[in-house]
Amino acid sequence: MPDLASPLIAWYRENARDLPWRREGFGAWGTLVSEFMLQQTPVARVVPRLEEWLARWPTPADLAAAPPADAVRLWANLGYPRRALWLHRAATEIRDRHHGVVPRDVDALLALTGIGDYTARAVAVFAFGDRHPVVDTNTRRVLARAVEGRSQPGPPAKADLAAMAAILPEDDEDAAVVNAAAMELGAVVCTARAPRCEACPLAEMCAWRAAGYPDTGDDRRKQARYEGSDRQARGAVMKVLRDADGHVAPAAAVIAEWPDPQQRDRAIDSLITDGLVEAADGMLQLPR
Repeated sequence: MPDLASPLIAWYRENARDLPWRREGFGAWGTLVSEFMLQQTPVARVVPRLEEWLARWPTPADLAAAPPADAVRLWANLGYPRRALWLHRAATEIRDRHHGVVPRDVDALLALTGIGDYTARAVAVFAFGDRHPVVDTNTRRVLARAVEGRSQPGPPAKADLAAMAAILPEDDEDAAVVNAAAMELGAVVCTARAPRCEACPLAEMCAWRAAGYPDTGDDRRKQARYEGSDRQARGAVMKVLRDADGHVAPAAAVIAEWPDPQQRDRAIDSLITDGLVEAADGMLQLPR
């Protein structure tokens, strides 16, 4: 396999975006919060919300002491608000199990609510400097093109970690940079629809480029359309409750004019099931 690490490191050190979680001293808690927020949410929407969260809750214990409703409200427009509840529960677990300190061990991180393979390894690598492969959608696309000669990656798989591990240098610091660089390259250069191969540090060794950029298909699961979806109805319910006085509103008045009454009821029921909304005496409210 060609040496991908050296050009990635050199490129990253010259071109990496200045993002809060990359700054020295950002801390493991800030890294963990940022990783929760960055799941399926663009960086531009995350940065201001992240700064607001960390100013209000600078430690896991601070968040754990707040009502879950406050976490859901401050999550605002980040989408997938279950992540706010999961983050609140993870903060409580960190306080109770780890004396308020974000653990370094990957298995201990995986045992926290809402944390999977990617987030656990991202915290261990980017907050603590340990050597692990970290794989997100952007990384998988870079590896698919540069190493496998494919136009798009396949569905996420355990083999992705092995593929990333294969290009990591032995040095812990260099390995962390390569993890970050592969993600950054996929985000800003080796993009899904309009890759800028002329700006890519891997262009000369890219298997996809060498093969003439073949279209090898895209078998990843497609996200359902948002407009008119249950997700949109759920988001509308959450917005009403976030904006309501005391985060409480009469159930009958919450998105009462929604064009599909069955979808409205289904959205409310699913939010109650997920613990994002509580219902009592004809009222809906954010969780206490």
